[in-house]
Amino acid sequence: MAENWREFLGAGWKFPLQVTPNGGIARSLAEQRIEESIFMILSTSKGERKMLPDFGCGIHDLVFAPNNAGTIAQIAYDVREALVLYEPRIDILDINIETVSEAQNLLLIRIDYHIRSTNNTGNIVYPFYITEGT
Repeated sequence: MAENWREFLGAGWKFPLQVTPNGGIARSLAEQRIEESIFMILSTSKGERKMLPDFGCGIHDLVFAPNNAGTIAQIAYDVREALVLYEPRIDILDINIETVSEAQNLLLIRIDYHIRSTNNTGNIVYPFYITEGT
């Protein structure tokens, strides 16, 4: 019963889909499920899912945008909007976007979040590649 209190966080197929050694579908539980959900939301572009055309994150429209403050601000806005809409189990605490000096087309999106039901905090770093448009 010690682990039953966490069941409300959810369980489901592991993302990306994996097969266990005994031939079953790998599952993810609790906080891991939330991390995978965040990754899936950010990896899906709007319009990609035909039955849910608004699902996803608008950052994919900025793939050829220049690496400047305006683009970074738009990415932060799009990430926050997507997670507020599609991941109701968390509250966004902070979104930081860093440019990597060795790779000017790589942005590291760090998301700090609070899990509402358990009062735990977590973070995820999502790599996003842009290419200069000019």
